[in-house]
Amino acid sequence: MLSFCAFAQNKPNIVVIISDDHSYQTIGAYGSKIANTPNLDRIASEGATFTKGYVTNSICGPSRASLLTGKYSNKNGFKDNETSNFNHGQNSFVKELHNNGYQTAWIGKIHLGRKLEGFDYYSILPGQGHYFNPDFISSKNGEGEIQDREEGYVADIVTDRALDWLDTQDKKEPFCLIIGHKNTHRTWMPAIEDFGKNDNKEIPIPETFYDDYSTRKAAAVQEMSIDKDMQMGYDLKMFENIEKMREDGNFKRMNDEQFKAYVDYYKPIYEKLKHDKLSGKELAEWKYHRYMVDYLNTAESMDRNIGRVLDYLKENKLDDNTLVLYLSDQGFYMGEHGWFDKRFMYEESFRTPMLMKMPGLIKPNSKIEGMVSVVDIAPTFLELAGTKIPKDIQGKSFLSLLNGKKKNIQDQIFYHYYENGEHAVSPHFGVSDGRYKLIRFYKRVDGWELFDLKSDPKELKNIYGNPKYKKVQDKMLKLLNSEIDRLEDTEAKEILSQG
Repeated sequence: MLSFCAFAQNKPNIVVIISDDHSYQTIGAYGSKIANTPNLDRIASEGATFTKGYVTNSICGPSRASLLTGKYSNKNGFKDNETSNFNHGQNSFVKELHNNGYQTAWIGKIHLGRKLEGFDYYSILPGQGHYFNPDFISSKNGEGEIQDREEGYVADIVTDRALDWLDTQDKKEPFCLIIGHKNTHRTWMPAIEDFGKNDNKEIPIPETFYDDYSTRKAAAVQEMSIDKDMQMGYDLKMFENIEKMREDGNFKRMNDEQFKAYVDYYKPIYEKLKHDKLSGKELAEWKYHRYMVDYLNTAESMDRNIGRVLDYLKENKLDDNTLVLYLSDQGFYMGEHGWFDKRFMYEESFRTPMLMKMPGLIKPNSKIEGMVSVVDIAPTFLELAGTKIPKDIQGKSFLSLLNGKKKNIQDQIFYHYYENGEHAVSPHFGVSDGRYKLIRFYKRVDGWELFDLKSDPKELKNIYGNPKYKKVQDKMLKLLNSEIDRLEDTEAKEILSQG
């Protein structure tokens, strides 16, 4: 088996494909029975599936900031999407690679502002971007930015631009390309060619869909319920008339052909819904099914484009010396607990899909069981490239997991979610050792939660304060304090000092 040293004279290329809000529950490689993701599954079959990949702050911008810097939100400064601005002047793994001879580019969604540094080229979506006819902000070699709008579907265009950039690079020199997809972000809009692919599929209701949150105060006050909070028009495209549909921001930018295709697809669905006059549980489960259909179709629109990138690498004889990583910026709720969205430290949003392949380094069909997080990616890439890892990086390289030398690099993952706004999710921080998880909520809800993931994998029973688990609780409190001190999270430390 090759180690990174074997690439000393020919440094490996790195391709990162990062999606938005894509759940591991809807990927074939993770055992999904309803998803059709042949190209993601291809990465897994040719490489490794991470079974314990986690984020440190389950929300779009902060997760990408941790990916780039290898640091937690309290250190990279980007804590939430509402109040934070990312400082592009700070160091990143891309800057380190660029300084060591790598050609670098970010194309697609980044959600970290503009004026990127360390990239020879970027062509990024402003903010969240749009599914149809998206705008881009582009710059080459640090020169002035150009803004343009391209007609078409966002995943297709992002992939076109990524492959165009690869075509212009010196293939004798290493490159690092990050492809940021908007898919599968709310409001889940598939490419027109993917309409109908999952409409008639039987999609079971999750066991926890009717969770009553009886032992979890923060879960009870959230506003991310499919039943109560998912919007018929904005989310599910169920508009009373065409005029109201055209007024929605997602449809305003469509050309006539695109808009007609959407009307032709969704109008009959709306007419049937109106005729059936559903209410109560029937309506809630109808909303769940429509949400899942749109989500799965949108995922297929992305997966097809991931296949284009894999094909390009193979056809251009780059496959053998290119590490490909696929991940989402966090996990997502597919109706578990009755929810959509993310944010909570519960497994569905705390865990993220991670698939990685590189011939000679990673055995095909591997399972990486060790706990890793998004901050560990930066030092892994730097070690792989033979580049010195800066001392301020908080993550740990998991290269030793890839080449089979170790089974674990750490025994715990720390998490801190700061935002106190959208979806009414209370800020919280916590630690998981894989078996037990301790969470401290603050601001909106003040309280503690402790879960035994072995006996309660769906995290329905909060056992904090249960005398039976006093030793476990004390152990996890000690571990939480230790992680807070190690990572210098002064905000969390102050909250703990208050009780």
